[in-house]
Amino acid sequence: MKTKNKDIETFFNHYEKRVNDALIGKKIDADEATDSFADCFIESSPLGVICGKNDAQFKKQMLKGYEFYKKIGITSMDILSKEITVLDEYYVMVKIYWRSNYQKDKAAGKIDFEITYFLNFKDGKHKIFAFITGDEEKALKEHGLA
Repeated sequence: MKTKNKDIETFFNHYEKRVNDALIGKKIDADEATDSFADCFIESSPLGVICGKNDAQFKKQMLKGYEFYKKIGITSMDILSKEITVLDEYYVMVKIYWRSNYQKDKAAGKIDFEITYFLNFKDGKHKIFAFITGDEEKALKEHGLA
């Protein structure tokens, strides 16, 4: 079975919904959230490269991440657009343009950023096995959130 753009759209629409549900305090299924990732994956940012393992610790970190964003005032993370590049029948590269909306004290604002994801298609499922981000810490500091 080949990967299809429609499947990638659905994958990231669910991903976005989970993030936003967590930000508004809805209980999310942590297993479903971590199921978006391969057993091991790579994160790359200006701070370096991190090799992650999709295990119980990752699940805890993901949930802590949602709490962190809520705590600093992030109210939603919305996908503005997607650039989908099907590399072959097993691999897809997707550049997501995100908008992070925040409310801190009486100030509201937005932070636009992009993340490039690499997905593997196996056993009828897409899984993130790598992603590349910008300098999130710098952006949060520039907006007074960290």
